[in-house]
Amino acid sequence: MHLFPNEDYPNELNAAQRAAVEYNDGPALVIAGAGSGKTRVLVYKILHLIRLGYDPSRLMALTFTNKAAREMRQRIELIIGPAARRLRMGTFHSIFLSILRQHASLLGYSPSFSVYNSSDSKNRIKAIIKQMSLDDKVYKPNAVAGAISRAKNRLISPEAYRANVEYLRLDAKAGLGRLWEIYARYTQELKQSNAMDFDDLLFEINILLRNHPDVLAYWQGQIDYLLIDEYQDTNFAQYMIARQLMQERGNIFVVGDDAQSIYSFRGANLDNILRFRETFAGAKIFKLEQNYRSSQTIVQAAGALIQHNKHQIPKEVFSLGEVGEAIELHEAFSGDMEASWVCKRIDDLRRQTGATYDQFAVLYRTNVQSRTLEQVFRRTGIPFRIYGGRSFFDHKEIMDVVAYMRLVVNPNDEEALLRVINYPRRGIGETTMAKLRQQAFEVGKPLMEVLQELELYELGISRATQSKLSGFAALITELRGLSESTADFYEGMQLMISRTGIPVDLMSDTSLEGKSRQENIKEMLSGIEEYSRNAQEQGQEPSLEAYLSEIALLTDQDKKEHHTETGVTLMTIHAAKGLEFKHVFIVGLEEMLFPSILSVESEKDLEEERRLFYVAITRAEKTCHLGYARQRFRNGRTENTQPSRFLRELPPALLKRNSASIDTMVEFERSGWRQQRGYGRDQMASELPQHFTSQSFLPPSPTGGKRRHIGRRVAGEDAEPEVSHERIGDLRVGGRVRHRIFGDGQITALEGLGDNAKAIVAFDKVGSKKLLIQFARLEPLD
Repeated sequence: MHLFPNEDYPNELNAAQRAAVEYNDGPALVIAGAGSGKTRVLVYKILHLIRLGYDPSRLMALTFTNKAAREMRQRIELIIGPAARRLRMGTFHSIFLSILRQHASLLGYSPSFSVYNSSDSKNRIKAIIKQMSLDDKVYKPNAVAGAISRAKNRLISPEAYRANVEYLRLDAKAGLGRLWEIYARYTQELKQSNAMDFDDLLFEINILLRNHPDVLAYWQGQIDYLLIDEYQDTNFAQYMIARQLMQERGNIFVVGDDAQSIYSFRGANLDNILRFRETFAGAKIFKLEQNYRSSQTIVQAAGALIQHNKHQIPKEVFSLGEVGEAIELHEAFSGDMEASWVCKRIDDLRRQTGATYDQFAVLYRTNVQSRTLEQVFRRTGIPFRIYGGRSFFDHKEIMDVVAYMRLVVNPNDEEALLRVINYPRRGIGETTMAKLRQQAFEVGKPLMEVLQELELYELGISRATQSKLSGFAALITELRGLSESTADFYEGMQLMISRTGIPVDLMSDTSLEGKSRQENIKEMLSGIEEYSRNAQEQGQEPSLEAYLSEIALLTDQDKKEHHTETGVTLMTIHAAKGLEFKHVFIVGLEEMLFPSILSVESEKDLEEERRLFYVAITRAEKTCHLGYARQRFRNGRTENTQPSRFLRELPPALLKRNSASIDTMVEFERSGWRQQRGYGRDQMASELPQHFTSQSFLPPSPTGGKRRHIGRRVAGEDAEPEVSHERIGDLRVGGRVRHRIFGDGQITALEGLGDNAKAIVAFDKVGSKKLLIQFARLEPLD
């Protein structure tokens, strides 16, 4: 079959892109600068391999979003036709979910296991904390879920966690001595529910490949080439998958940009890309340095900024596009006035260039910054949208329907059962459910099995309640029968949703909100019909299990990509990764905000903050505008601020400043910028492990085992010293202040971070006091 109607397609690549695409003599790392066409390189690399005779079904391409995989497949299909559908292309989670289902029994699961989203996981952890009679103000569910997620991403099992004396000591020191128990019980309950969470999909595939050499050998034999997008965002678990599959053969092609590695809080490990050549012997590095997105001014400013990072792969990104306008730097007196400046400049640019509102984006470091922007945008009448709003699949009525679907596929799914056992209302209360859960825990059986065998247990519940419970179990059995016996998948789903009683319950609500919920159910059915049609067009049999897998694996970006409203986009910089806009405003460029207060004591963290600023600047195509305020309302009070240290790293010749900004920059250059504390040992240095064992999967800690803790800190002789400061906001060491109770005094020390920041004040009448700044309301007198 002739796959290439356009034999000249390589000529659509520049020299650097073509060199990367045509290289086929071993492992390859493509460093793709911002706007340099990395997707095009991945697409044409796959086309080139097929042109060389590789079978599309034996090429595995891994991405971080379904959107990226879908767009690449569509571009490939335009050239080679239906053969593109045979590619193993998708997100890490979707590809390895499919493999895990094939080998589920080897791991103690059935192939129909459920996939818990973050909400399911947090609900389960919250219930476990309650069952263990722990204080949820110490063992905060969100923080505990994050700790468990980080452990899994580093391939630390509950057994390995418990066996590590240092982890236990640090947890105990933080008042979290039973964290390992929560992790162990959470893992046990997931297994009992025949469920995996998102992190398990990568954790368990590593266990499968490690513990079953025959399975590893089989999949090594099935994959002739492994391609990975956004390699700088891979975590330890993803790194180990790539190593196990391809280290010996070397047929691996990865694309990424170390300068855009900004997701360490999700477990991403910059060393994966920096040390690629150490992992894959003989690897060759290609650099894509021509930016096709931004003006020369924007590209030069971003390049000058990122050069201040020590730990990177050097590159010289350039643009041959228009020179473009200077980057605007604006100082405002307050956050409110900064937002007003943004609105005025947007109106100015719309008049001058004819740009539409949806060609503008306002980027900020933290979500809380959107509040002031929203208020001012509403006041001025400029339409806007908050990117990353509520997902369609996060609506209650949709989650309820999905819970019934999950129970049809996997009756042992306890989280789904708990969600809908009393919806629509059946008169089954929390006391009854607590008894059932306790019984299930004691006998080590799934909750559904206990429901189906109520007569075997002394639960102390009435016959009427027993009848309601048995009726629910019978309904799930009936729904399973409907899904299996209806020939047409879409019709089967219609019948099943109707039989749950949810549509009837929603019809009783005649409010606007109720009508909106009814429309959402109709929209869901439309989506099911679309899924069924697409599956059939690809020669696949539509199934409820496959549909649930598809919606369970939607990434954050996939959920947020469908926006019908127009307006200026307000979003965090993390959410902006991968997007581009004609005109970009970056606000809040102040010390302790950007860079974050949590990063300024660590070289490693500070470099990531600089990469984050680099990502923000390179979202802009034509104009880039930077703003900061000299005062900002934070932590319940107005604080004086200093301009971000990153601003002095931008070439002055590329900036256009307002008069206030010029004065401030001159002042700080003359008096010296905030003294930066030393970082101690080089925190960037770490070792990539060559293997992992059943006892400890975690790479050695570069910081001597120190970790940030969740919950409260317990004082003791081993407690780390507080961070000291010369100034916090408008308070400074040596400055005179007034307290409403203690009177006047002089600040002798400032220490701590965030809500834990403290001032030590020598008061004239009552002596020395250590006060939490957020509550003390100290009034500066000089």
